[in-house]
Amino acid sequence: METPYPNIHHDAIERCRKGDRKAQSDLYKLYYKPMYNVSLRILSHEVEAEDVMQEAFLKAFTKIDTYEGKVSFGAWLKKIVINHSLDQLKKRKVKFEELNEKIPDEESADPNLGEIQMEQVKKAIRQLPDGYRVVLSLHLLEGYDHEEISQILGISNVASRTQYLRAKLKLRQLLHQEELFEYN
Repeated sequence: METPYPNIHHDAIERCRKGDRKAQSDLYKLYYKPMYNVSLRILSHEVEAEDVMQEAFLKAFTKIDTYEGKVSFGAWLKKIVINHSLDQLKKRKVKFEELNEKIPDEESADPNLGEIQMEQVKKAIRQLPDGYRVVLSLHLLEGYDHEEISQILGISNVASRTQYLRAKLKLRQLLHQEELFEYN
């Protein structure tokens, strides 16, 4: 038998199970910003991310009895947010294509990029095509491996890796262009 995750918000979660609106509000306030950011990284659209995040919280509170405590509440909620975000992308008809061409080795980083500010990186990520941005976000920012990404998105492991490598190359291009723009 698996030991339950020692959740620091256990009391609020238990009160939510009983329909306590104050506990729901407390959990919402705790997790709103990080869950919104997860959705925004995937969707790259503020209004959609807000809507998806609201729907995810509603689902979490109506399905809280299915939370078994095997992972942190935040991890459980994040999975709901990611799934809702991906569903929203499907409504946009985003396609993840199988790409078989050779991609340069990911270790061949551009040594001339220099220091890059976090805001520049965030801006560049938002400019990536949907497929690239989603795979990059799921892998790099959310910690999913390519096998998990391939299952979540219904693509091959190779397609996940290819999209990720292409996303990194495109991101480097965007950051390099912005760096050149700043110095001219």
